[in-house]
Amino acid sequence: MNQNKRNYRATFILDNRGKEDSIDQLIEEVKNEIVTFAGEVAAVQNLGKRDFARVTDKKLPGATYVQVDYSAPVSAPAQLRERLRLNHNVYRTFIKAV
Repeated sequence: MNQNKRNYRATFILDNRGKEDSIDQLIEEVKNEIVTFAGEVAAVQNLGKRDFARVTDKKLPGATYVQVDYSAPVSAPAQLRERLRLNHNVYRTFIKAV
């Protein structure tokens, strides 16, 4: 592993209501965003649809969770969060260094 790269585990909550895109297409979009910031995707795991513990939107009581393991430069998580914040298909993003 390069000194400038770290390993990360990101969990994304995907929102595809009202859209024709399948979950697999949304996962590919997220993977492409990671690659945009010089990241290398190691593993992708679809955790399935789960209900939220605290519902913030009555029209969205649950959504699909996807976990992605990847390595990227240290600055990539902040850039990825900002980029995905503007993407309406990604409801929430959680990234932690592993």
